[in-house]
Amino acid sequence: MYTYNPEYHQGGGLRSSGIREKPPPGLPGPITSAPVDRKVMEVEMKEKGRPAEPEEPEREQWSAKMDFMLSMLGYCVGLGNVWRFPYLCYKNGGGAFLIPYLIMLTFAGLPLFFMELALGQYASLGPVTIWRCLPLFKGIGIAMCIISGLVCIYYNMIIAWSLYYMFASFTSMLPWRTCNNWWNTPNCVETSAVANATNKTENYTRISPSEEYFHERVLKYSVDLGNGTTVRGIEHTGTMSWELALVLLLAWIIVFACLCKGVKSSGKVVYFTATFPYIVLIILLIRGAILPGAREGIIFYIKPDFNRLKDSQVWYDAASQIFYSLGVAFGGILAMSSYNKFNNNCHRDAVIIALSNCGTSVFAGFAIFSYIGYMSHELNMPVGKVVASGSGLAFIAYPEALTLMPISPLWSILFFFMLLTLGLDSQFVMLETIVTALSDEYPTLLRKSKTWVLLAICVVLYLLGLTQCTQAGIFWLEMMNWYSAGFCLIITALFMAIGISWIYGIKRFSADIKEMIGYEPNIYFKACWMIISPGLMLFIFIFSLVQYSPVVYNGIAYPSWAVTLGLLMAFFSILMIPLFGVIEVFKNKGSFAERFRKAITPDEKWGPAIISGEQKEWKSTEGLDNPASTIYDPVAMENGRTGDQPPLYDPRSINRYPLYDPRSLQQDPIRNGGSINDTSYSSRL
Repeated sequence: MYTYNPEYHQGGGLRSSGIREKPPPGLPGPITSAPVDRKVMEVEMKEKGRPAEPEEPEREQWSAKMDFMLSMLGYCVGLGNVWRFPYLCYKNGGGAFLIPYLIMLTFAGLPLFFMELALGQYASLGPVTIWRCLPLFKGIGIAMCIISGLVCIYYNMIIAWSLYYMFASFTSMLPWRTCNNWWNTPNCVETSAVANATNKTENYTRISPSEEYFHERVLKYSVDLGNGTTVRGIEHTGTMSWELALVLLLAWIIVFACLCKGVKSSGKVVYFTATFPYIVLIILLIRGAILPGAREGIIFYIKPDFNRLKDSQVWYDAASQIFYSLGVAFGGILAMSSYNKFNNNCHRDAVIIALSNCGTSVFAGFAIFSYIGYMSHELNMPVGKVVASGSGLAFIAYPEALTLMPISPLWSILFFFMLLTLGLDSQFVMLETIVTALSDEYPTLLRKSKTWVLLAICVVLYLLGLTQCTQAGIFWLEMMNWYSAGFCLIITALFMAIGISWIYGIKRFSADIKEMIGYEPNIYFKACWMIISPGLMLFIFIFSLVQYSPVVYNGIAYPSWAVTLGLLMAFFSILMIPLFGVIEVFKNKGSFAERFRKAITPDEKWGPAIISGEQKEWKSTEGLDNPASTIYDPVAMENGRTGDQPPLYDPRSINRYPLYDPRSLQQDPIRNGGSINDTSYSSRL
């Protein structure tokens, strides 16, 4: 529907029509634009028997391009880059592991990362509402939010541990340096004693002071039954550690404070949190490289063993590490890119961020293994006996290495502050994913109250996280880490790739990308989206099922009810995909075939929403004009430029004048002899 002004043609254009001139932002000349009175619009809607639609609050955008780039870099470069990749590299053939790692990045990680980035930017919608493009698969967005929510619960606990260790490092001597503390057991053996004991022939079980500090002081995971017997396990809850509960509360307060203004505030925080880890890694590498034994540690890290490439486990580890490190299928990429400008070059961004993430992982390995080599030298033990993965590396092995250094408290503060910033960046995006999904799904209700929505989510997730502050907390955390983002993440990404490339259509998706950046993705991306990436994900999924084993922590097995709970947690998220698919089919009218066809057809509201920094909501052809719509003047369009007016059709500014959209014109009313008042064509506004 358009507004036609006959005075324009009778009296010489806009200047004599009596309509107030209002140039658009960034353009010096006037444009044929006149705001429509919203009250008039509401009256017209009531006359047509439909209630007036409530006005939706405007959706925010990134203040600057660098805000987005640093936010995405911080999201991708997380704790796994520091404590998982170096271990996987050592375990799977050293430098040879980079071959499968880069292959998986090229054919799975980068294409899927680009797919999510482009999809979110095109429609400027969160991970749930984005499936207006394919309503049948709306459950994918729900699954993404559930996965992100579950990960947020235990991820902030790791951030809380980092805070705990950082505060504990403000002392003249690190508390995990000796065995003379109240939490130590008779099995505790100090580092200096180990160096002397390695020359002896007798065997003994050594527990380092750093390991006992983590397990017995921080986690307190040994539950005393009162008769001198201690037990450990998820079934032995014990008491609440109020120290951990308070530090977890502090972690959630920090997250809330940084996100309370949405991407406007978090986009500024990441200037520090995303860059500080690189500064610390450089400092740690320079200091570690001059330590005795560092050379042996680095050689151990990069020395290639090409025979390991024959093992399918190596390829599985490479694929899973790339997949989890880039954050594909968590919904975070969709959420963050939805705040981009419409014409942002998301293709270039995807390549830069993916390669930066990969390079950071490799670089972090050099910093970590220089200290592992130093520790091996000081303890007179093989490097393979010292290296660890996951929380064992970050909170046991590395802290022990720090105790051997001069001015160890300073290095400890730097290291754990780095872990804190690494964790916060990822936590910001995962939490913003949930908030964005809710505010986009219910914009009139929640968009103006995003701060309260964020607060409510933080409170709920904090309360759920209190289970990890008990003496069984580490077992709850490991169970959630094992099941919440495992094979369910692979299935979610697999359905996303199939849905977009095969059902929504690779041609349509490529055209959407071309509309944003000016060119279509090449054959490499199309082949990956349609065949290669889904095939690799299917391989990862099948391999994970074949190699499945129940969760175990520190040699302690979980009871059957805990394993069942973990599996239910995993299946709960992916169950949303078929559940909401069925709901979308049966809420439509007609035969089953008609219902199904409508469920795989883009919703009438599907299309670009944020363009040129202004909010434009595309309406169906049955709707009324947007209150800020422009006058549709086919004669002015035919003549191009009138006086000092900008051209009404310009591929670079087409979305600034949304009523003229060549993709939606089924026929030109002027060129094909139609009436100037002909409204039979389709217009998305």
